[in-house]
Amino acid sequence: MRAAVLREVGQPLSVEDIEHGEPGPFEVLVRVAAAGLCHSDVRFMEGSYPLPLPAVLGHESAGVVEAVGSSVSHVQPGDHVVTFLSVFCGSCSYCVSGQSHNCINRAATQRRRDQPPRLARDGEALHQFLNLASFAERMLIHENALVKVTEEIPLVKAALLGCGVATGLGAVFNTAGVRPGESVAVIGCGGVGLSAVQAARIAGAGTIVALDRIDQKLALASSLGATHTINVSEGDPVAAVKDLTDGLGVDNSFEAIGNTTTTEMAFAMLRKGGTATLIGLIPVGQKVSIPGVDLIDEKRLQGSNMGSNRFRVDVPRYVQMYLDGRLNLDDMVTETMPLEEINQGFDHMRTGKAARNLVVFR
Repeated sequence: MRAAVLREVGQPLSVEDIEHGEPGPFEVLVRVAAAGLCHSDVRFMEGSYPLPLPAVLGHESAGVVEAVGSSVSHVQPGDHVVTFLSVFCGSCSYCVSGQSHNCINRAATQRRRDQPPRLARDGEALHQFLNLASFAERMLIHENALVKVTEEIPLVKAALLGCGVATGLGAVFNTAGVRPGESVAVIGCGGVGLSAVQAARIAGAGTIVALDRIDQKLALASSLGATHTINVSEGDPVAAVKDLTDGLGVDNSFEAIGNTTTTEMAFAMLRKGGTATLIGLIPVGQKVSIPGVDLIDEKRLQGSNMGSNRFRVDVPRYVQMYLDGRLNLDDMVTETMPLEEINQGFDHMRTGKAARNLVVFR
């Protein structure tokens, strides 16, 4: 099968012919229909986070089950599925307490070192990025890394739910628990940020401020539910947000870029008792600085791991939101391409103008 392999940090992906194994007892073979290009992929490609190489990248995808192992119970061949990097063991303290996104025993879902690798090329083992490796025509993964979805949703749209959309929605619904009437600011209007904007609208937030430096993305944010937009390259964005909220600041802010400056900005635009939620991935080694005195006003800065998801519960709900018209996934897709053009897709994404680019497999 064809797959995009990262062999060296800072270099383009190499599209190669590789092999996959047969499903073990708890494994599922999925024919990939579509895979999203995510900024998290770029973070690892550029070395901001360590990654064993060579590796098949990709972690936001949907497809059709082709084969299952003898002990698989969640799906069967022919089922449509969304894959998720929050693979869970199901038995650690986090899993049994409803926090499977924080599972600490994911090693239990991987093959042992004395077993054949799931992916290889000419005898060389290839690592699976985030236990998935969806930039390939097929994925061989643990059944706890996927969720069955109805065939009513097109797989190209369903793929978005495997990372960016679920992360943005979950940060609002699960991590922050935004309530009707509250004010919200979202910094960064890529796939994750636009999803947070939509979630704030669905949750009934009052003022929803979208911030970015690209007017095209701000216009899209308006169409998806933002009540106000701010181009951060034009003046002081913190002051602009406070002007829109009677000088008080917002109840909830969301940083969807993974940048220390914008994280500090998200905290600075809070009102007393407000909460800033960091969704983006800040590179390893970087630190965030906030004024200690502001904590007296009960302001909070918190992280969100993949939208604090329970993806077997959340994703079907998001699918229903799409089917009944509350969640717009159609306008989130900026560009689709074949696997052979994946490097150009990442180049286009780096311009900052894309909501989501996807590789589509024929």
